[in-house]
Amino acid sequence: MGWTVDENSSFEILDHLYNGGIKFIDTADIYSNWAPGNKGGESEKIIGNWMAARKNRSDMMIATKVGGQVTRTEKGLSRDYIYTAVERSLKRLKTDYIDVYQSHYDDNETPIHETLEAYERLIRDGKVRVIGASNFEVDRLKATLSISKRHDLPFYHLVQLKYNLFDRKDFENNMAPFCLKHSISSMCYRGLADGFLSGKYKSQADIINTPRAEALKHYCTKRGFKIVKVLLSLSKGRNVSAAQVALAWLISKTAVTCVVASATSVEQAEDLIAAGALQLSKEELLELDNISK
Repeated sequence: MGWTVDENSSFEILDHLYNGGIKFIDTADIYSNWAPGNKGGESEKIIGNWMAARKNRSDMMIATKVGGQVTRTEKGLSRDYIYTAVERSLKRLKTDYIDVYQSHYDDNETPIHETLEAYERLIRDGKVRVIGASNFEVDRLKATLSISKRHDLPFYHLVQLKYNLFDRKDFENNMAPFCLKHSISSMCYRGLADGFLSGKYKSQADIINTPRAEALKHYCTKRGFKIVKVLLSLSKGRNVSAAQVALAWLISKTAVTCVVASATSVEQAEDLIAAGALQLSKEELLELDNISK
């Protein structure tokens, strides 16, 4: 939102998702500062304008992030920067609280206790309900948990990491066992692998001149196209989209609490809604497990 989708189209998509029962939105303060003419915060502004127009803030769960590089000097998880960044996000979102405030990236230059103390104040002041961590390594989360317990500070209730049929190893081998052991929710982003698992791209030639061409190159391997082939086959047999099958596989995983996927059209939004109701058989899940190993 604010990159490949303008505000009017975003409103249409958000309305469709809301009416379909999806009321959780994940964003970040840096979205989408990489686009020409953008400064960051464009996504938050659109979401805030939409909630204000629809008067539905109390119905929504909003997750946003701090710590990503907004400008050369505006980044990280220091106490002072978090206090500054949260006010900006609250203003753009047109709200007085954030449901899930996430550390976008780890910050090795800021002591862990300083970051947690800043979050403690925001929670105490009612500006943040719970905190989460995105793109963290398991060892750092273990250290954070230790400091949290030792000093009675907030801990990350939610962990966000890339996980999909193609990108499996890191989450399954490291993060999933940690989350299950400590009852931490896991939110998996890039559930459709930047759209690669939607079935739209059947060869490397299909990604040329697309907005996400650079990111999609990562998936254009022999294994990647085998996964897409199976997704298309299963989706045809079910009379659903490949995207729905890919997301339903993710949702079926015990360690997965919720799945993040983006939509740039009402049609894609419909896939997100339908995926939540699609239950794959044991045989279908096993086939996807095996082809994507």
